[in-house]
Order: sequence, then structure tokens, then C-alpha cells
Amino acid sequence: MTVRALYLHEGPSDTGLRFHIEGIAGEVGREILVTVPDLNRLPNKPGHSVVDKLRAAQQLSDGGHAYDIVIIHRDSDRERPDNRRREIAEAVAAVSPDLAHVPVIPVRMLEAWLLLDQSAIREVAGNPNGRTPLDLPKPTRAESVADPKALLKQAIATASEERGRGLQKLQKRFPANRARLLEMLDREGPVKHLASWQAFTDDLREVLGSSR
Repeated sequence: MTVRALYLHEGPSDTGLRFHIEGIAGEVGREILVTVPDLNRLPNKPGHSVVDKLRAAQQLSDGGHAYDIVIIHRDSDRERPDNRRREIAEAVAAVSPDLAHVPVIPVRMLEAWLLLDQSAIREVAGNPNGRTPLDLPKPTRAESVADPKALLKQAIATASEERGRGLQKLQKRFPANRARLLEMLDREGPVKHLASWQAFTDDLREVLGSSR
């Protein structure tokens, strides 16, 4: 049986996580169809809360019965991950109580997952053979970075070794480069040591195993 999954993300450059959802499903022997709706295309754009997004997705899915599981990305930001897990669980219980769910809660934000692969950062920066030190955190420190988005943006700029207008053009491409880094993320690389990634993948495997 093909598992029908709904993936609700925080921003358009987060859509690449679907490829990892599909890959993990394949690793546990499950076929999965992941739908990533663009809720901003709706006439009445939903709010940023999980409840708002779930209700909007429900409108697009004939009452919410089109899916077996929902995978919800919510950065922890300044909240404790447990608070985000509770927020997601309560939202699903309120809107689609019969729907299994998987929380995706990077600490503090998803960019922390993208700070660990120097070669990928150099590649998206357009300078794969560069040697300029990037001063990236070790895996044990990645989830303690105060602003991983700013650090990732700076790391890409440093890796590029661009100056002037070239650097300005590169900085404008940051959302696209971030999206590419997420797609390139090595599930067997350093990210597998991060607690937030482990929680996501463990939860996904558990839900896939129980949805047979």
C-alpha cells in the first residue's frame, strides 16, 4: 500500500525535505506519495500557525481524508522542542484527530542542519575547490548557534570568495542555494548525529511502520 503523506513546511525553500521523506520511506520498504501544497496560492492565505495550515490543507484535500500521515515542519526558534511537539500534536488533534503525524523540529531553525557539510556549501557557492576556512560549528555545537541562518549565509559568501557585485548577486540567490543544500543533505553524514534530525527520522520510521 502506498502511504499518502502531506508535508507542511515553513517556507518555500524547505520543500526539499520531501526527497528525504521519500528516501527514508524507501529505506524501510514503504512506497510513499508526498504532497507539498503551496498554501500561499489560496485566495485566503492561511496564517502561520499549525492549525491554520492544517485547516487550509484540509480544504484542498476533500475534508482531510486524502492522507494517511501529515509531516509538519516547525522550527523551534526560541521555544523548547517539547513545546513545539506539543503544539503540533494539539493542532492535529483539533483539526484532523484521526491523522497520524510526524513533527519536524530543527533547533533553532533548519539551517542548523545545513551547516555541517563544507563541500556542499562550497559547491553551492560556486567554488568547490576553495580552501578559505569557513569556521563552521562541529555537529555537537550546530544546534547551539544563535542564528544559524546568518551563519550559513556568511559561510556561503566566504566559500565563494566573491567580492563586490558578484557577492551581491550570490547573496540574492541565498534562498535558492539554501533549498539546494537541503536537497543535497547527506542523511548518513554529520546531520545524523543531531538530536532534532534523529527525532524526526525515528518518528517517521515509527509512523511508517505502524501505517501498514
